[in-house]
Amino acid sequence: MNLIEELNWRGLISDHTPGFNNLISKEKISGYTGFDPTSKSLHIGSLIPIIGLIHLQRAGHQPIALIGGGTGMIGDPSGKSKERNILSREIISNNIEGIKTQLEQLIDFKSKSNPALILDNYDWLSDLDLISFLRDTGKHFTINYMLKKESVKSRISREDGISFTEFTYMILQAYDYMHLYNNFGCRLQMGGSDQWGNILSGVDLINKLYKRNAKNNDGPLAHGLTYPLITNSSGEKFGKTEGIAPTLDPNQTSPYKLYQFFFNIDDKDVIQYLKYFTLLTQKEIKDYEKSLKESPKKRESQIKLAEQVTIMIHSNSGLHEAKKITKALFEGKFKNLNLKELKDALEGAPSSKIKRNKFNSSYSIQELCVDQGICSSFSETKRLISQGALYINESKVEDSKEELNTSHTINGELLIVKRGSKYFHVVEIE
Repeated sequence: MNLIEELNWRGLISDHTPGFNNLISKEKISGYTGFDPTSKSLHIGSLIPIIGLIHLQRAGHQPIALIGGGTGMIGDPSGKSKERNILSREIISNNIEGIKTQLEQLIDFKSKSNPALILDNYDWLSDLDLISFLRDTGKHFTINYMLKKESVKSRISREDGISFTEFTYMILQAYDYMHLYNNFGCRLQMGGSDQWGNILSGVDLINKLYKRNAKNNDGPLAHGLTYPLITNSSGEKFGKTEGIAPTLDPNQTSPYKLYQFFFNIDDKDVIQYLKYFTLLTQKEIKDYEKSLKESPKKRESQIKLAEQVTIMIHSNSGLHEAKKITKALFEGKFKNLNLKELKDALEGAPSSKIKRNKFNSSYSIQELCVDQGICSSFSETKRLISQGALYINESKVEDSKEELNTSHTINGELLIVKRGSKYFHVVEIE
């Protein structure tokens, strides 16, 4: 398959310029995607453009990851309802280092035939002379043309409007494309569907400036391609269902949390997400689709999706950590985990604190459960115990009046009360 065929069957194309398929069928090209350094870590939604670059490279072309160290100081108005906060160069530089580290783990920069490149547009935008920029580039953009772009049009209609700073963003992005075309032979820009207007600005600029000097006239010189907005079956934007989207930084989103995020994908979405977020073949994905229909309770598709994404971002060691925590929680073997792993696994579970002097002071388990809101009354505590449904750490509670002592704790730091099969309550000892 060529790039278009590969992305098409995966559902990863929203739009592309005419003649692009003809170009990549004949030539090896360079293509780029921009990454906004407004944070030190990319979020899970950034996986789509990253995977787009991976597919570009696997198809024999050269991927370029362009980090917007220069444009990041301006702010892209696309998809934003109000002006972004202006970040300092120091903050942006720190963010760039974090993003570079993540990209280097995901894309092949050592390939002998088509190694990827990481570039920072601050390297050329910071040297721009304003007068020359306006004369040589700005004159090719009419206000009428810019006002038609969705990123500008949506902001003009709002009370806060759009500043001249953000208004010029599309010209700077077009200039980036022209710079990459001139210096790296780049003929493709890829991005999310909200970037289509900005991408076309660069495409139009290059074709307008250089088409007449081309040696042949077999199609446009520059092209654009966009990915669809990724949503779930309910129409919610991917990654936003539970509030904050997971990041690609293990210090912010652990391998376990990332694994669980994808493991919990709905049956209605999982096959499409296997196409989006993995490099599995059509045959492999069809096999998982069959498994999902025949044995949905096995969740083999979700397991494979979670495994593939966790390995991609955190390597095999990250997957091992995620599965270790998952297994320990499922089996109730908390002592197989260290405190950091336990707190990570149970983040979000109800929690409370008790004083250390409660231990060895005739403080019973039923008092603990009622005081911490785990059970509503002593009688409910007794009922759960009689049903074998109350555990402290790994041990089933047999006697409601059993008094707490340090043997009930994990490293003297906390204890975990499990009620039924899924309810966990973390009690920290202070």
